[in-house]
Amino acid sequence: MGNLLLEGGAEFGGRMSEPDLRAIELAGGFDIPICIIPTAAAPDRNHKRAGNNGIRWFQSLGAKNVFAVDVIDSASANDSALAASIRTSGLIYLLGGFPRHLAETLANSLCWQAALDAFEEGAVIAGSSAGAMVLCEHYYDPYEKKLLRGLNLIPNSCVLPHHNNFGKAWAKQLEQMLPNAILIGIDEQTGMLNDTDGTWQVHGAGNVTLYHDGKINGYTRGETFSL
Repeated sequence: MGNLLLEGGAEFGGRMSEPDLRAIELAGGFDIPICIIPTAAAPDRNHKRAGNNGIRWFQSLGAKNVFAVDVIDSASANDSALAASIRTSGLIYLLGGFPRHLAETLANSLCWQAALDAFEEGAVIAGSSAGAMVLCEHYYDPYEKKLLRGLNLIPNSCVLPHHNNFGKAWAKQLEQMLPNAILIGIDEQTGMLNDTDGTWQVHGAGNVTLYHDGKINGYTRGETFSL
């Protein structure tokens, strides 16, 4: 089983080198294939630019084999050739954008099954903003103001991305909608990575804030916690 990296947004710059370099290390080093999945950016036709930004960023960190897969809709998500390239990747990165499009496109698809197969073999699955949201059991769609079911790699959880910007404004409503779940507020330029011992560690510029059972706990760079 591999590792998970959740990031709060404003990725591909600055202090995000910390979690991303650690993810590369856990995935096997600079030679491993890194696959960027830009699905969440497809609704506003931004997937090409977003994917290229991701490629440039990871190359700037020293990665030697970085590529984006053109998974933008249900048809491409069930393309066997694209799925094969995902399955052999060591780090699979879900970009931000529209969470519902991302979750519904990947759910039960060949490409998502390929990502799960890679994860079982030790790959790191990472997501920023919408990408982090859909990895949880629940996610909030701000465009339709609905609570929806995610891809559920992290049960009983829901990410509030861009927490230091606008995500914290969702907390009160989501605490009422999900009274038993753990809400995970992740600041921009901040990541949380479940390391080899199973605990989560904060990396980057900001904080991770957990809301659970009426309590609020904050964690900063280098601090660890369990979900």
